[in-house]
Amino acid sequence: MNRIDIEIKLSRDRAWLLETLSAMSPEELHAPRTRSEHDPETWWSYADHFIHTTLIERNWNDMIRRHLRGETALPRRLRADGTPQSRDEVMAGIHAWTEAWAEEHRGKPFDELARIGLAARAETLALLADLTDDQLQQTIPGAPWADGTIGGILAANADHGRMHFKWAKEGTGRSED
Repeated sequence: MNRIDIEIKLSRDRAWLLETLSAMSPEELHAPRTRSEHDPETWWSYADHFIHTTLIERNWNDMIRRHLRGETALPRRLRADGTPQSRDEVMAGIHAWTEAWAEEHRGKPFDELARIGLAARAETLALLADLTDDQLQQTIPGAPWADGTIGGILAANADHGRMHFKWAKEGTGRSED
C-alpha cells in the first residue's frame, strides 16, 4: 500500500469506529460482550476491545521503530532457562499483558479512551509521514500481520479496530448459567 491509501484507510476506519462507539450509551459501551482470553471469568466490553487496539497500535509503532533502527523488531520470547517459549506460552503472556491494559482502563468514559487512542493514532500518522516509500515496503522479519510490510502493518490498525468491533458485536454477553 502507498502512504495515501494507508492514511485514507486509517482515517476512514477510525472515524467510523469513533462515530459508532460514541453513539452508544455508556451502559451499552461497557456491557459484557466477550470472555477475556486471559481470564474466562472476566468479560470484555466494546470499550475494552477499543482500548486493546490502542495498546497494539502503540506496540506496532514501537516494533516498526526498532526495525528501522536495525534492532530485532520481534524479540524472541524465552523461558527462564533460555529456551524458546511455545506458541501457547507466548499467547498466554500476550493475553495477560492485554488484560492488564484493559483492566487499567476499564470503566473510563469513552472520551478518555478516545483521547488515549488519539495519541496512539497521532504517533502512527507521524511515523507514516516520516517513512520513505522504500521503508513502507520493507518486510519486518517474522511479522504475521497483513503482508508483513511496514505499510501493511500500519494499515492493519484499521482492520484490527473493525475486527474487534465485530467480535464484540457478535459476543453473547454474560450467560445466566
